Amino acid sequence: MTEAAPADTPDSPDTVPGPAPELVIDDVDVFIDGRGADTLVMLHGWPDTPALWDTTVASLGEHFRCVRFHLPGFDLTKGLRPSSVDEVCDLVLAIVDAASPGVPVTLVLHDWGCVFGCEFAARHRDRVARIVCVDVGDHNSGEYMRGLGVREKLMIAGYQIWLALAWQLGERLPALANRMTRWMARSIGCRNDPQSMGWEMNYPYAMTWFKAFGGMRGLAPVDKLIGEQLPGLYVYGRRKPFMFHSSRWVRHLNRTTGCAAKSLDTGHWVMRQKPAEFNAVVKDWLLGPTQPKPKA
Repeated sequence: MTEAAPADTPDSPDTVPGPAPELVIDDVDVFIDGRGADTLVMLHGWPDTPALWDTTVASLGEHFRCVRFHLPGFDLTKGLRPSSVDEVCDLVLAIVDAASPGVPVTLVLHDWGCVFGCEFAARHRDRVARIVCVDVGDHNSGEYMRGLGVREKLMIAGYQIWLALAWQLGERLPALANRMTRWMARSIGCRNDPQSMGWEMNYPYAMTWFKAFGGMRGLAPVDKLIGEQLPGLYVYGRRKPFMFHSSRWVRHLNRTTGCAAKSLDTGHWVMRQKPAEFNAVVKDWLLGPTQPKPKA
């Protein structure tokens, strides 16, 4: 799920947030930082790692327990692990249950993390109190699809199919697949350390375009979840060639008690390009008077 970002996106050489995980669940390292009654479960997207949330955790850790982990297959030290939507949701459930037994969590999501996280919330409504989505909103709504022009559709298809093809080539031609992946990441503004990015991360694009690993069809509509069933904050960068949300949904959030939408002068990696502004928006919303308090 990624779109172009400004050229000033800072490099991010780190791939893990700390020296040792708090938990290991299904061979996935789970890092927990901060304190507080409310648990935030953070899901990153492509081609990122839990280190994406470093400044956010530093800002929110005084008030919240922050739980982070790699999406399956995104920890390149642990080998190839493409996962279906069902498998990702099962993993998230196991982590949520271990980190916050009996108490609903707040999801903080970015990019593909928004896709998988919102589907998890739709399937396990009792385990989620509210959602923060960053830069990917009602991507699967009819309103969003109808609002895309031909140019935007071609741009989305272009980079996503490129990455899906890199996935297909990966096992046979890994060096070429990595070059394709890293070239595309750099082209659309990602400044992560190239060594932290690999073709192994591209399977969500193969799921989208080639229906690999069960595909992406049948996901719950985000616009029927956030703002209808759950409170939500949507933060997005406005300095991009296309969006992953509809204007109608943004207006709906801003008219709905307990919800909000906020744009910042960034590209896709909002939390890296304007960390102070992003963290302030998220903190103010999470601590706001209209927000639900965690309870068993």
